[in-house]
Amino acid sequence: MEIDKLKKQKILILGLGKEGVDSFDFLRKTFPEKVLGVGDKMEFSELSAKIQKKIKQDKKIKLHFGKNHLKFLKDYDVIIKAPGIPPKVLKPFLSSGIKITSATEIFFDNCKGIIVGITGTKGKSTTASLIYEILKTSVKKVHLVGNIGKPVLSFLTKSTEKDVFVYELSCHQLFRLKKSPHIAVFLNIFPEHLDYYKNFQEYIGAKESITKSQTNQDYLIYNSQDKIVSKIAKKSEAKKISINSSLGIFKNIRMDNLALKGAHNLQNIKASIAVAKIFKIPPVKIIKAIKSFKALNHRLEFVGTRKGIRFYNDSLSTVPEATIVAIDTLGDNVAAIILGGYDRGLDFSKLADRILKSKIKSIILFPATGERIWKTIIKQAKKNRTSNCPDYFFADSMKKATEIAYKKTQKGKICLLSPASPSFGLFKNYKERGNLFKKYIKYVKI
Repeated sequence: MEIDKLKKQKILILGLGKEGVDSFDFLRKTFPEKVLGVGDKMEFSELSAKIQKKIKQDKKIKLHFGKNHLKFLKDYDVIIKAPGIPPKVLKPFLSSGIKITSATEIFFDNCKGIIVGITGTKGKSTTASLIYEILKTSVKKVHLVGNIGKPVLSFLTKSTEKDVFVYELSCHQLFRLKKSPHIAVFLNIFPEHLDYYKNFQEYIGAKESITKSQTNQDYLIYNSQDKIVSKIAKKSEAKKISINSSLGIFKNIRMDNLALKGAHNLQNIKASIAVAKIFKIPPVKIIKAIKSFKALNHRLEFVGTRKGIRFYNDSLSTVPEATIVAIDTLGDNVAAIILGGYDRGLDFSKLADRILKSKIKSIILFPATGERIWKTIIKQAKKNRTSNCPDYFFADSMKKATEIAYKKTQKGKICLLSPASPSFGLFKNYKERGNLFKKYIKYVKI
């Protein structure tokens, strides 16, 4: 939505997370005299002190908080929705003519610079960060924005055609987006967020928005080994570059010398190189940036060695496919694994098969998916006629899980936190889950 069209509209900012606060700051700066509505399912008293202070200082604001906050949607012309709010939640409260938009859509409609958009069920944060580090070597005005970086709207007032925005795009940010980035990177896709969307097909449709509006003047860098991504790429009008094509002069990069490990990170590196080539970054600078890049927290992060056990924090693995990749990457040295979390109805049969083929001796299980993962392992063991089932232990806290890990992981082996499930329930988010793992690995009494 163009900024000029917002001038005479009654606007409600729904959801006061990072994007919501950024939207409020941007609109207040753009329209200093305009009355703005803000709403959130939390009570006002539950907001951070910083946000409460910001709201209290503003004299032109309407507040809608708590369990009845959606009742007032009909009083507004435009709703700027936070990515995490499912559209189906709003539907019963909407009147005809109300426009639902987002910070992402406003940015795409008004940005003067070049947008490099990165999406995929997994790997987008690492790839976006690596692209940013490579471009920084030669591009003067490059910004890392989106989920992994800064909120975007604050850049609109000062951006020019020379600015480059490396934008990590989640499915929620892409959902029903009418514009696509000039350079799109599509890494992979498999079932996720099935509690948010009607079905897997709708989730695929959200991801497809990254290339749906591209023209033959744009670029799509995609994973041709992913059947769904490849099918989407065939429909795209953009210039297509497969990340599975030859690396050319970069083919001699040794993965064992890099912080990024595993075949999945090789894909991320290839995608980043493809973007760098479009910007004509000198090869020597590309290689230097890749070699100096450090792996992000909670993504196969080596925590350290204690009592002879090596610990890895892969808390961001919130789907079974990501955990399978983690096991593949670390190999037969994984002796214990911590699994389980919020239940989104995902299928764990492939993960169960991978565990049964591994050298894993102990699995530590969190609710709610922990029990279902164990039942799936038993089912697949019977189906595959194998008796290679690991020992299993249930834990209702990270402290308990790490205590079990120390007892059940052999010296010289690996204990891996790679839950294959979202964190919600026992933990606020994947960061809290990973940080608690690192804390108790260091401080738990053995």
